[in-house]
Amino acid sequence: MTAPRTQFSLGAFLMQTGHHIAAWRHPEAQADAGSNFRHYVKLAQQAEAARFDAVFISDSSGVRSRNLASLSRTARSDQFEPLTLLSALAAVTERIGLIATASTTFNEPFNIARKFASLDQISGGRAGWNLVTSSGDGEAENFNLSEHVDHSLRYERAAEFHQVVTGLWDSWEDDAFVRDKESGLYFHPEKLHVLNHKGKHFSVRGPLNVSRSPQGRPVVVQAGASETGKDLAARTAEVIFVAHQTLAEARHFYSDIKQRALAYGRQPDELRIMPGIFPVVAATRAEAEEKFRYLQELIHPVVGVALLSQMVSFDLSPYPVDGPLPELPPTNGAKSRQQLMIDLARREGLSIRQTYLRIAGARGHQQVVGTPKDIADLLESWFKDGAADGFNIMSPTHASGLTDFITLVLPELRRRGLFRNEYAGSTLREHLGLKRPAHASAPGSAH
Repeated sequence: MTAPRTQFSLGAFLMQTGHHIAAWRHPEAQADAGSNFRHYVKLAQQAEAARFDAVFISDSSGVRSRNLASLSRTARSDQFEPLTLLSALAAVTERIGLIATASTTFNEPFNIARKFASLDQISGGRAGWNLVTSSGDGEAENFNLSEHVDHSLRYERAAEFHQVVTGLWDSWEDDAFVRDKESGLYFHPEKLHVLNHKGKHFSVRGPLNVSRSPQGRPVVVQAGASETGKDLAARTAEVIFVAHQTLAEARHFYSDIKQRALAYGRQPDELRIMPGIFPVVAATRAEAEEKFRYLQELIHPVVGVALLSQMVSFDLSPYPVDGPLPELPPTNGAKSRQQLMIDLARREGLSIRQTYLRIAGARGHQQVVGTPKDIADLLESWFKDGAADGFNIMSPTHASGLTDFITLVLPELRRRGLFRNEYAGSTLREHLGLKRPAHASAPGSAH
């Protein structure tokens, strides 16, 4: 086991106009961000200049709501397909990691393996795959289904999906391709490995027609926090994005996942846990609070109720907005996020309106409004108290929110020795402090 890390990782979670649900209405926001490639170029280059580990792009296989009254008032209905976007960003960046979401529910393993392996080669070893199981009925209906696949079945399929993808990524040994013009040998045939997978959900022969990248294979990222999700993450994930409201919750999750990893024969330092953080920062707390208040006043009530409804997988529109959150039935959607919302509302005695105001920016992630010292104190506390290995920064608005974090918070973090001044490597694994995986054929290696 390696020595404890003294510096944490930072990801820049790039969501169109910003993470606050009303960000697009802010005067400084790029309102057409969902279809503006130059906007993403600016953000990615800005994050790279600040030496972030990675940029992260989430995804959904369809618009996120059927409520047109709400959908027509949010900037979440147009967005680039993330692998296409990150492949283009790979050409205008050099070092920063490139992480994209792709669902195991509505894709096939060979396609995902090939696309991410290609991004990894194009970027020189900077790709990461955020493995998710889709959770919305609206997505299911885009793929020949009348209702969503059962939660447990989604995760069962995801586990086998991961097994197939990582197996395909090991189709070729590192030095398989010699491309020797004199002898006429293009690759060593004994260094090609055909997968021949036959399981409950997939039958995939292989091999993959993309060679291994400088980092061996893309980094596997996950975000599930249900019991089933945590179990899959402990077995397979190398990075976990997660939402927590309190330090105690974060510490419990951190310890639980690391212990589960040990039970699967993995070392705790083979896995990085990176909670989402929604920072609103200014030189003084009063200024930061005013920034946040301004954004909150831009939320249309219809949008707020629809957002919370999405988070709890239950339509709250018939209920009094100033009344309590009703008793909710179990969901076949995102179970951990539903429970987080319920716990927040019950713990603090919040009405529906108060709850949606609380999560309008962070969507259940940790929210901190204050000075650079306030933000740095929270990050340092979570890092040193065993709650996080890094953080996914969810800027309220883009690009001004990311600029604020870089110009105000990063100098304080660097003064404390908590974040790098320069990249030490060129691949995403090197940034995260993760070992390059040995090929499956190497002695002692295993999936």
